[in-house]
Amino acid sequence: MEKKNIDTEILNKANIWLNGNYDQESKAAIQHMISNDPQELIESFYRDLEFGTGGLRGIMGVGTNRMNKYTVGMATQGLANYTLKMFPELDQISAVIAYDCRNNNTYFAQITADVLTANGIKVYLFDELKPTPELSFAIRELKAQIGIMITASHNPKEYNGYKVYWNDGAQLINPHDVNVVAEAQKITDIDDVNFKGNRSLQTSIGEEIDKKYIAAVKALSLSPEIVKKHQDLKIVYTPIHGTGVKLVPMALKAFGFKHVYNVAAQDVVSGNFETVKSPNPEEPAALKMAIDKALEIGADLVMATDPDSDRVGIAVRDDKNEFALLNGNQTAALLTHYLFIKWKEKGLLDGNQFMVKTIVTSELLIDMANKYKIDTYDVLTGFKFIADIIRQLEGKKKFIGGGEESYGFLVGDFVRDKDAVSACAMVAETAAWAAEQGLRLWDLLKQIYLEYGFYYETLISVVKKGKAGAEAIQAMMLDYRNNPPKSINNSDVIAIKDYQKQVYFDLKNNKESKIDLPKSNVLQFFTADGSKISVRPSGTEPKIKFYFGVKTTLEKVEDFDRVHTQLKERIEKIIESMQLR
Repeated sequence: MEKKNIDTEILNKANIWLNGNYDQESKAAIQHMISNDPQELIESFYRDLEFGTGGLRGIMGVGTNRMNKYTVGMATQGLANYTLKMFPELDQISAVIAYDCRNNNTYFAQITADVLTANGIKVYLFDELKPTPELSFAIRELKAQIGIMITASHNPKEYNGYKVYWNDGAQLINPHDVNVVAEAQKITDIDDVNFKGNRSLQTSIGEEIDKKYIAAVKALSLSPEIVKKHQDLKIVYTPIHGTGVKLVPMALKAFGFKHVYNVAAQDVVSGNFETVKSPNPEEPAALKMAIDKALEIGADLVMATDPDSDRVGIAVRDDKNEFALLNGNQTAALLTHYLFIKWKEKGLLDGNQFMVKTIVTSELLIDMANKYKIDTYDVLTGFKFIADIIRQLEGKKKFIGGGEESYGFLVGDFVRDKDAVSACAMVAETAAWAAEQGLRLWDLLKQIYLEYGFYYETLISVVKKGKAGAEAIQAMMLDYRNNPPKSINNSDVIAIKDYQKQVYFDLKNNKESKIDLPKSNVLQFFTADGSKISVRPSGTEPKIKFYFGVKTTLEKVEDFDRVHTQLKERIEKIIESMQLR
């Protein structure tokens, strides 16, 4: 592709960088792309990296559509402007900044700190990498007005990101999210960004916050006496090169577990994630080294957290004494089951408790809550919406726990985001509680299915990268919305939930009703045979996600394998009928 064939708008944006107050290294990279890699130039400049409602996330590099000093600086200037407007009564506004193991993380964290302090905002900057939930905790502990987490979560190594939190310790929601975005969009010239930080307004934090956070996690324990009896439970844990390397073992030790084994090669903090293709605990390959270690030492439980330690994947011993990977719905079911039983045993249920899940998470959690007469709330995908319900009900009702299918769970309310540190400790405690009854977690899961029905869920993601991919995903959603399937896997579609239109279509009775949730580009199809299919573009990755949920009865434990196979086959037929294979 020659220069003359590159879109004029893209060339104009590149020329702004070539002629503006940008560093020479960036300018040289742009010149190289123009001469040698015009496709990369297009991908780097075809749009501005969105400072969306969850912050920034993108590939690191030069250009308006990349994570770099300038896109981070402009976003931070917009955030600073909005924060100063929102707290005019305060003599000193403060922010907390944390970062994970990503490449350039201390660099981006310091740029963020410099822009904030240059605007008169006091910054508490962690002295080393820390989990996202600890950032949430620190915001509330230090009574800060905002927080920023430099992370791209489980994205591939070329990505980085920037998540923004408000003074309640939760990620931004309406109206703050859209207002911060609006302020950031006003910063159209790099000369509008004040990069000249005031280091006298910057304070280093670390160990003291660690101790307070771990103390809060320890207070969640519901069965300390049972943990003491089963303290020799063998646990293998891997942080997959990320922030859990220090805090998760600390939490397990605080709970009383004596035999926690790390995977040495994955304890190495690295943004290159050398030992895995993807640092995502949803991917079986990410847990392979930990499972190998567990087989070697005869461990009972395997746990892995993603780079910023807000999500956890687990593997448990099955009937063949081999390790079976549990999905996020199954882990949430085990934790919810344990929490509800212990709260009831301790006489803590008085009808004033609640749990929250996301709309794409298993309906099994609703069935559990109904049994114990615990209020339930379904929210849009994203833990910030769970945190919003907690905030709304603070002082009115008591939050027990809640989660989402994407391996995120939260116990207690001192953190306002998913928390893999406390989740790891509670999974281990649940395993100890099961052991007290002569059960493994795998057996406990079967007991849950016997009682409530065998729920089986899975998802597939269709990746569509770059400009063409974004357009293809948009076209797919438009087609599903305008031409919804009449049947899926030979079962009639009897209801549709369109969260963009905020309408529930009851096709069986030809009725419509309003969905009382914020607008979101999500569609759900419900079929006559009880299947639930959800479709949504990812808000953080170049993919469109399809969630599948089916259910049947499990009459006896001996039927588990047969019924499990039937449900898996049913989902495969759904996928085939939707032409996704």
